[in-house]
Amino acid sequence: MPTTPIYQADAFTDEVFRGNPAAVCPLQEWLPDETMQRIAFENNLADTAFMVPEQGDYRIRWFTPTVEVDLCGHATLASAAVFYKELGYDREHILFHSRSGPLMVRREADGRFTLDFPFDPPKPVNDPPACIFEGLGIAATRVWKGKFDFLVELPNEASVVNLRPDFRKLAEAPSRGVIATSKGDAVDFVSRAFFPQAGIDEDPVTGSAHCLLTPFWAERLGKLDLTAIQVSGRRGWLDCRLRGDRVLMSGHAALYLKGEIRF
Repeated sequence: MPTTPIYQADAFTDEVFRGNPAAVCPLQEWLPDETMQRIAFENNLADTAFMVPEQGDYRIRWFTPTVEVDLCGHATLASAAVFYKELGYDREHILFHSRSGPLMVRREADGRFTLDFPFDPPKPVNDPPACIFEGLGIAATRVWKGKFDFLVELPNEASVVNLRPDFRKLAEAPSRGVIATSKGDAVDFVSRAFFPQAGIDEDPVTGSAHCLLTPFWAERLGKLDLTAIQVSGRRGWLDCRLRGDRVLMSGHAALYLKGEIRF
């Protein structure tokens, strides 16, 4: 019976049951796309990462339960954690080739992992879709857009925490998803991220969203090194640094399970 290994790790946290869970499937060669999509659907997590060796490094792909996506931070962090903690990888950094270009992950001395991702500077939206405000249940306000997502700034952390979105309405937004953010009480900024278009009503902690959030808040706060919490029910903690056209995001990962998939 054919099998493939599978791991699950919680990213952007140092304890299980927090942060964002991702499945990780290291492969020697690609499975059919339909099979990888069915595995992701079966896992029913925000993302499942698959990777194969490529020219001394690795190529990585990410699937939500319904679609393949171009960039995913938490599943990349989880994959690096699996390589270092379970598969005996011992180089200073690991390089993943992806649809979004090269993505490097470095293991830090304090046990965290640092993602080196492309930045996604936000642009103002002159006529934002009404479904964003209806979906978030807020009055019309300024909206920005990055490569993937709409971004809405709210007055304070409590207003982000207390959102009760209408996910079906948010799914009408012509984007990967919608991010709500504000200044934080104990950190520089907080956020929540909603991706019903991709089969994820709320993503617990979204590394790729911080490619947009980091340049947004760096400009607003006048600083390049930022602390952040994604204030979903599971919560996740990130240290973000804007370095030219790259965003460095550091966080822990906690291994939850390992096993095998039987076909």
